[in-house]
Amino acid sequence: MATFTLPKNSTIQGGKTFKAEPGATNVKAFKIYRWDPDDGANPRTDTFELDLDKCGPMVLDALIKIKNEVDSTLTFRRSCREGICGSCSMNIDGLNTLACLKPIDEVKGDVRINPLPHLPVVKDLVPDLTQLYAQYRSVEPWLKSATPPPPDEERRQSKEERAKMDGMWECILCFCCSTACPSYWWNGDRFLGPAILLAAYRWISDSRDEATGERLDNLEDPFRLYRCHTIMNCTRTCPKGLNPAEAIGKIKQLMVERQG
Repeated sequence: MATFTLPKNSTIQGGKTFKAEPGATNVKAFKIYRWDPDDGANPRTDTFELDLDKCGPMVLDALIKIKNEVDSTLTFRRSCREGICGSCSMNIDGLNTLACLKPIDEVKGDVRINPLPHLPVVKDLVPDLTQLYAQYRSVEPWLKSATPPPPDEERRQSKEERAKMDGMWECILCFCCSTACPSYWWNGDRFLGPAILLAAYRWISDSRDEATGERLDNLEDPFRLYRCHTIMNCTRTCPKGLNPAEAIGKIKQLMVERQG
């Protein structure tokens, strides 16, 4: 598994160690990446020892406890705590996942926590998602239809048509998949990556959308779509159990069919 992107000309140095309170018997060490762009120092790894008898079961519980009780400067994103918002995506024990869904007891030994790999770091565990959101907007993730909707009712779908979107609408844009993809590491400025291509196929497969040709034209490019080499890291790491690689394969199949 690849590592995160460091600021240029920097190395990770040993950091501070915060010991557990005296008398704690169920102690776990959390080794957390720290970097503050304002202090001029190189990145470091701080170690926080926590008494798990006084901590919730998930890695996010540990991070919140550290921020509230040990070091208030620790910076990370979080919101729903239920695997819905995608805010707390990070690299935990070498795997991109959501901190709110990752049980502490699944990690053997110390819990190593880093920001999502191969993205610029804003601070500590917060990656810069500017490029990913710009790419998301580029696929126009909204319904496009020239046909006006029926008066006084919604655009209808059959159950079978609706089922075609299962496995795509559930994506929460945590970007665990894109940041686990070697093709995205190498060509992230031009390859859209699995999260964005999954979002693109969600609208291509929507029976209410009338812009399939336009959407496929937008993806017909040696890099935007075809840098996917079916490595499958995206599917393996998705915390929602989705299969972006399958969606990308279906887009490629549509490209072939319309050329034939």
